[in-house]
Amino acid sequence: MGTLGIVANPASGKDVRRLVARASVFDNQEKQAIVQRLLAGAAALSAPQVLFMDDPHGIVAKAIDEVGGVCAKAVPTQETGNAFDTIVAARGLKAAACDVVVTLGGDGTNRAFALGWQDPVLIPLSTGTNNVFPNLTEATVAGAAAGLIAAGIVAADQVTRQHKAIHVTIDGERDDIALIDAVLSRERFVGARALLDPSALALAVLTRAEPAAVGITTLGGLLQPVSGADDHGLLLEIADDADQRVHAPIAPGYYRPVGIRSLKSLPFAEAVLVEGPGVLAFDGERERRLMPGQKATLTVQRTGPRVVDVNKTLAIAAAAGAFKK
Repeated sequence: MGTLGIVANPASGKDVRRLVARASVFDNQEKQAIVQRLLAGAAALSAPQVLFMDDPHGIVAKAIDEVGGVCAKAVPTQETGNAFDTIVAARGLKAAACDVVVTLGGDGTNRAFALGWQDPVLIPLSTGTNNVFPNLTEATVAGAAAGLIAAGIVAADQVTRQHKAIHVTIDGERDDIALIDAVLSRERFVGARALLDPSALALAVLTRAEPAAVGITTLGGLLQPVSGADDHGLLLEIADDADQRVHAPIAPGYYRPVGIRSLKSLPFAEAVLVEGPGVLAFDGERERRLMPGQKATLTVQRTGPRVVDVNKTLAIAAAAGAFKK
């Protein structure tokens, strides 16, 4: 019996971008239904033990009760009601040596998970706002892929690719991480977190520059695309008075012109130095204040989660006859 970890973020898909932009809402009832389909898929060929983050809304616990017959246990959390719950749950799943983990959330949820466990075997399902890192995958087949890996029917090394990450060191403070983008904003406060004022942006480091995405990643994607497979990142210098401008969707349904003074490929481990005052935003959300003169260093490396290719997993299992009765 293998072990499947599940983390469903009750806060994902509910932030201020539902008021300012046109982002969709993912309520907890829908997330519970997603987990039910996930469990059904996982149980189709195997019966993995399930370890899960027991959030205050009981998303996963209620889904387990509805499905029935699941060997499940909650991992400890701090019940803070913020990202620290996900970080602590990730540490617990790492300590339990989960074979594969499924997350429900957006870029921010998966960043928080990576802060607790940097390189898990991961199937990220999209239920957030900025959904560049997680995939739009039907939970039924995602669960089947997770079950195949947990049971050892398909080896994780065959069907995963390690994602890039931006490592952030800040003078006198704890280190941080981002999976898609790290941005220096000239704003002074974290506030409502979302990056909605392009005139305040100063610099962005991207692991991926996706032309068919929403958020900061699209600033590079519409000018110089960088894929997850490329062994480099992208560095953008942003200025409101720049001659070159890109009309980009920085939030769902929310296009804005953004001035790009320069952009260039960023090799792995090449350091980018930024200095306060300002705010560092990671994966679409303002997170860390830099005081005047305080410095931070950003580097791109291939050290992030090992993301599962669900299609490839099912194809390998099918070729091996795993679904034949």
